[in-house]
Formats: sequence, structure tokens, C-alpha cells
Amino acid sequence: MEPIRLDEFINFRFLSNLQLSPNAAKAAFVVSKSNEDKDGYVGGIWTVDLQTKECRQLTAGKDERSYLWMDDDTILFASKRDSKKKEADNSYTDFFEISLHGGEAVKKMTVPAPVHAIKQISKDTYLVEAEYDNNLPEDFFTMSREEREKLFASRIKEKDYEVFDELPFWRNGAGVTNKKRGRLYIYRAQSGKMEPLTGPMYQLESFDLSSDGRKLVYCGSEFNEVESLKQELVEVDIASRESNVLIPLGSWNIHQAAYAGDKIVVTATENKNYGINENSNLYLYDRASHSLQLVCAPDRSFHSSVGSDCRYGSGKNLVGQQDGVSYITTDRNSSKINHVDWEGSIVSLTANEGSVDCMDRKGEIVVYVAMRGDRLQEIYCLEDGKEVQLTHLNEKALEGRSVITPKMMRITNNDGVEIDGWVLEPVNFDSTKSYPAILDIHGGPKTVYGTCFFHEMQYWANQGYFVFFCNPRGGDGRGNQFADIRGRYGQEDYEDIMQFTDYVLWSYPQIDKSRVGVTGGSYGGFMTNWIIGHTHRFAAAASQRSISNWISMEGTSDIGPYFGLDQAGGDAWNNFEQAWWHSPLKYADKCTTPTLFIHSDEDYRCWMVEAYQMFSALKVHGVESRICLFHGENHELSRSGKPEHRIRRLKEITEWFDHYLKAEH
Repeated sequence: MEPIRLDEFINFRFLSNLQLSPNAAKAAFVVSKSNEDKDGYVGGIWTVDLQTKECRQLTAGKDERSYLWMDDDTILFASKRDSKKKEADNSYTDFFEISLHGGEAVKKMTVPAPVHAIKQISKDTYLVEAEYDNNLPEDFFTMSREEREKLFASRIKEKDYEVFDELPFWRNGAGVTNKKRGRLYIYRAQSGKMEPLTGPMYQLESFDLSSDGRKLVYCGSEFNEVESLKQELVEVDIASRESNVLIPLGSWNIHQAAYAGDKIVVTATENKNYGINENSNLYLYDRASHSLQLVCAPDRSFHSSVGSDCRYGSGKNLVGQQDGVSYITTDRNSSKINHVDWEGSIVSLTANEGSVDCMDRKGEIVVYVAMRGDRLQEIYCLEDGKEVQLTHLNEKALEGRSVITPKMMRITNNDGVEIDGWVLEPVNFDSTKSYPAILDIHGGPKTVYGTCFFHEMQYWANQGYFVFFCNPRGGDGRGNQFADIRGRYGQEDYEDIMQFTDYVLWSYPQIDKSRVGVTGGSYGGFMTNWIIGHTHRFAAAASQRSISNWISMEGTSDIGPYFGLDQAGGDAWNNFEQAWWHSPLKYADKCTTPTLFIHSDEDYRCWMVEAYQMFSALKVHGVESRICLFHGENHELSRSGKPEHRIRRLKEITEWFDHYLKAEH
């Protein structure tokens, strides 16, 4: 068997945006992979026949990821394939039609806006969500191309400035978003006119169109200074444009709104008991009482939070049906599809092992993208309640490679709580030899590790390391109480991780205790920073996209104004000492562990100042440290960053560990 390479992932295919055809005979999905220059990803639309299992590529462009079924034989998709246009401003979106029976794609229409999502109302009419920039003139969408070019030319000097007057002023992955909103429009292809359905300062959270195209439901909020954590629920009659506020803004944090037949369902919470990380419940809107009626409160999330660095793109996680709602949920260490009827009875449709990443359903037909065992993503369906694999796009990606199966280790901590974890033994493990090891800590904290294929961990195991990881308290999949560590970051979660580490080292005497490293990203970066200030047991650390100071994080993060106070239990004005007590920077003078910091200059979730502060503190106190800062990357560097940057990131971390865990000192 050949070892897994540092750049192995560039040959993986990432599947997303899975949608059934109207008659549910076929499914379309997006396949993305690294481009030849390793500076990005190319994406195209594929289809699979659910009866014959025939899978084929439909589009051969480089950026086809957004699409919809026009009918059973035709797909409409967005693309920049029209090279004759010079749309450097990205203020237009071209849509093309293509037949499943062959032939070239044909230009259908050009929407004069950057479109994020589209649904068809009728043959000529569409519902679109598009970015609206309040910094531009009100008549921007009606301007001609020449007028837009003149406007952008006149604003060239403005590119040297950024003006902020609201929170959040930027968003991770979206850049500066001050005065920018996701706005709903009715677009008529024949006339090219766009009719706004939401106001210019309205921030859309979620929307859905009824199956007959007559009604629209959405949730969101209007804000001018600071974005609200609560949303309203609104229904619109498409023909009359009459808008009806079903649930006013004030009490509910509504994450998703959808139609289930003629019913409206939402996933929502009032955040009364467990703060902003509280699990949503599923509610049905009662038109008689004008209120939300509880369908089920599973105390689990309505999405997959199972970690892997082998995904790119997203898709549906909830589908309304006449008899209830099918949805993806994370349960313990895996994600699966459940179905709940209107009586609140929940039935699992898929196996509780691995990860379901997106899904679609029509009637009894269920299709989904999943990761099973040691394998990468494929498309699956249910036949007579049994899982059937439809595609084999990644079948050869790991052929002949030394893939290590994680071995589960479940401990009971000192508080009597079970903690799940796993160990990857080094390739060709010899029980008579001594090995270095790496502890890897997940982000979130409300996510989970499971058995899904993780490229970086597999690579380290192939490089002769033990790799171990666990799901401490604060994580997802086990309910609100397990996830609730508000005001206690670095306490029971730290103890869980350390006790799991003790158990792994006891179980594997082959691990050299003097050659163990620790790494993690986001919350895992916070915990890495915390660990090196509270123990000297690790020989090296790699802190990625981390938090080091809850006070500074509040003022620089796109989630800072509410996340810090809620999670750390304090801010600059309220219980400052608690926020500082939970900040790893407070303990930097106790650190002795050589530490590498990996960060990105466009990470607006955990801004680069978090790494700078910790790095500077370690340097001042004589600790060996280094920063590798990636330009043009954000918080998702390890998962969807440029392939070349992802390779360099993993190379930096591995060489750091090799130096301190393998080399003689």
C-alpha cells in the first residue's frame, strides 16, 4: 500500500447541492475538485438516474454550482462561461439552459444582480435572492452596462477606503458587508425587471416558495446599526404582493422557514435556557392562533456538524412533506436523516454511522450525500428502507492508499460523563516500537468528531504518528446540557481532553510521552492556546485560527458582539474579570511549549490579531514560536482554502511537529 500524500486531497471529488428532478426519476448534484493550478476549485453539474444508476457529467464549465430543475429534462444554471463580457464587478449573473438529452447550453437570461439563490415561479418569472449594496445608487439595477462602468470608474479612489457604521461590518467568507444585504426580488426574464419584495436594509435569513408558486415564506430582520439575533416570519402572496407578518420580530431566533405541503414549518428557539448555541425545535405555524406550535423538541441540531476536511459546498438539510418533515441531524458522533410526522413521532431513515452532508426528498424517494466508513463522499438513496450507493466518483481516489480505520475509545470522566474519542494508529504499527503522537481538537465548540475520513489526520498517521481526538463537553450531538459550557471555557472541556489524553497514553505505552503534540482550529485553536498556558506536557503545539483574548475578539469578529458575552460570560463592561480569566492570553507568561500559529488575514470570525497577541506574548517570554499568515484566506482555510495554501498549511504544521517530536534535541 502507498502512503497518503500531503496533497492527496487535490484528487478528491466533493459532492454538494443535491436536488431531485420534479418526477424524482433523476437527481442532479455539483461535483467540485481542485483546478490544475491549485489556486481554486472547479465545479460542474452531474446527474444520476435512480433506476439505471447511470451517472454522467452534464456541464463542463468551471463555476457551475447554482442551478434549478426547469422540468424533468432541463436544468437552468448560473455560469460565467460567457467570456465576451467583462463583468469584473460581478454585478450580473448569467443563466443558461441545458437539456439532459444532449446539446450545448443556451443562454436563457441575465439577471442584473449578484444572485445567491433562485427559484422558478412560472415560465418567465423567478424568485431570486440577490446581494443589495446600499452604498450604491438606488437605481443601480436599472442602469445600463455603460452607466455601471462609468459609476465603477468614478469610484476607483473609494477602493482605498472602507467606511463602517454598523455591526457586523464584515462577515467571514464575504468580506466587508457594511450596508450590504441579501434581498428578495421577483425577476421577469422577458423584461429584465427586478421587483424588490424586501426592504433595502432587510437581512434575509431563509426563504422558501410553495410548490404551486403562489406563496413565499421568509424570515429575517431589518437593521440599521446592530443586527438582531431575532427574526420575524413573513408570508407573501405572489400574485397580489400582499405581505403578512406571521410572527413579529422580538422573541424568536428563526433559523429556517419552509413549506410542508400547504403548512409552514420553522426551526427556531427563544434562546432562553442555553444562550445562542441552544438547539432549535421544530414548529408548525398555526394560522388560526397566529402562533408557533411545537412539533418536536429532539434536543439535537437540524444539520450535520460532523467534522471532515473533505467537503466543499453545501445543500439542503430539511425538506417539508405532506406528512411531516425530513431533516438531517447530528446524534452523538454521526449525522443522519430523520423524519418527524405532525404528531411529533421521529423515525430514523438512515443508519446512525458516518455523516450525511445534504439531502433531498420527494414522496418516498430519498437521496443524500454521505460519507461512510473510511470512504469519501458519494450519492446514496433508500430502496425499501435500505441504503443503496448510486455513485462511485471517489472509488479510485484512495485506491492502494494506506487508510487507517479509527479505533474508538470511550472513557467515563471524573464527573461520570462518557466522553467519546478515537485513535489512529500509525501506518504499519509495530507494538515493539516507540512513536510520537498528535492530539487534534475540533472547532465549534459545538461540532463533533466521528469516524469520517479526515485527510490531515490520515496523513499524519501515514507519517508515523499516533493521532487521537475526542468530543469533550461543549460539543454537539448530545443535547443542550452537554453542549453548555457558557462561562466555563477551559474548565470541564479542558479536563475532558486531558483525561482522554491520559487514557490514550495509558492504553498505548508505545506512545513516547515526551513526544506528544497538540493542535486544533477555531475553538480547537482556543483550546490549544489554553492548554499551553495550563500544562507543559506537550512538546509542541500548532494553534490554528484561534481565539486568545475574549475582549479583543468581541470587537473584531463577525459574531463578536454577541458570542463573546454569551460564551465567555463577560465583556469589556460586564464581568470583565471573567472574560479575561477565560482568555488564554492571560496565561501566556506560563507557557513553555514551542508553538506555531496558523492564521489568515481575511479570517473575520477569529481575526488575525488573536494569533498576533498570543505570538507576541510567547516571544516576549522567550518561547519558541512562529506565525504562518495566509493572505486572501479566511476561517475556512483548512477546508475550502486554495489547494496550494492548504498544502502549505499542512506542510507547515507537519514540519513543526517533525522538528519537535521526531528530531533529536
